[in-house]
Amino acid sequence: MSVSIVGWAHAPFGKFDQLDLETLIAGVAREAIKDADVDAADVDGIWLGNLNGGFVPDIFCSSLVLQADDRLRWKPAVRVENACASGSAAIYGAIQAIESGAAKIALVVGAEKMSGVPGRDATRILGNCSYVKEEASIDQGFAGIFGLVADAYFARHGNQSEALARIAAKNHQNGTFNRWAHMRKDLGFEFCNTVSEKNPLIAGPLRKTDCSLVSDGAAALVLADDALLGDFRRAVGFKATAHVNDFLPMSRRDPVEFAGPRRAWATALEKAGIGVWDLSFAEVHDCFTIAELLTYEAMGLTDEGQGARAIDGGMVQKSGRLPVNVSGGLKAKGHPIGATGVSMHAISAMQLCGEAGDMQLPAPHLGGVFNMGGSAVANYVSILERTK
Repeated sequence: MSVSIVGWAHAPFGKFDQLDLETLIAGVAREAIKDADVDAADVDGIWLGNLNGGFVPDIFCSSLVLQADDRLRWKPAVRVENACASGSAAIYGAIQAIESGAAKIALVVGAEKMSGVPGRDATRILGNCSYVKEEASIDQGFAGIFGLVADAYFARHGNQSEALARIAAKNHQNGTFNRWAHMRKDLGFEFCNTVSEKNPLIAGPLRKTDCSLVSDGAAALVLADDALLGDFRRAVGFKATAHVNDFLPMSRRDPVEFAGPRRAWATALEKAGIGVWDLSFAEVHDCFTIAELLTYEAMGLTDEGQGARAIDGGMVQKSGRLPVNVSGGLKAKGHPIGATGVSMHAISAMQLCGEAGDMQLPAPHLGGVFNMGGSAVANYVSILERTK
């Protein structure tokens, strides 16, 4: 039994004092149902990707999706959390329900309200997604963790600050074409590559422009059993999926190896029966620019330690051989935790259906999505193709 995305919705990402979690969730759920042209009564289950962890008081929020339409009342709903990969975890839960025969049509929502707490609290909440026993004392939370990763990579393979700046500049330029992006400003390579009052060092060699944004936002998908595709105007199918988890403590892993992402990519590509260069584009988890650099190596674009070649040679630019993060990535689009994985899949589906607006690539046929929770702990890779 196969599963396809048959509808989607995407809200703007940013900092919105006037929008609470309920409003974000209900808005995209309502729009996705409308986009798929399904009756809410025909939805068999609801999956909500949401981290929370203290960003808002609403711990028990799965039934907030029902606020989108009264006909969703009595539908089974569950909140799914897997750190920054909570959105993909929700999608995969829905896929498994459809594949098992427990559902025919599923509604998936990813949402996060992050801007209602001070910056120091946001840093603490996100830092608690690490192995707290050993890593909670790392200064600057996850910025500090990925700063250590960058330090280790630089020690092994040389200073890659310029490559990281090129990644940041690429994604910010791409973000200017994404109408939902938190930051639609082309910062340029020189600004991203220069430590300044407006671009200070945050942790290790990582500058402010190397770090993703704290954002509010939501996105939603409607998934359906492929046996029902005759009822829908267009569809994007999951050619392959892979989900692998690694050890939580960084002390048990080589953080520069990115072993979890590497295994997830290899598994998904093998299941799809393709090579990485068969992809038309990829949306990858650039919570920090060092993560995108390491992902180039994990997905097989370059050999280990040679990730800079992918950005320096232009292969991952919008006009390159394999465009990466045409949406602007987390770097420019923003990173509302629970929404991120859903957003990646929604924008990839738009690309494959020729509905990505100013972000649109010419005739893409296969898309890769990589969403990561923690420091390469929870790793999800989807290979998407248009099925109708």
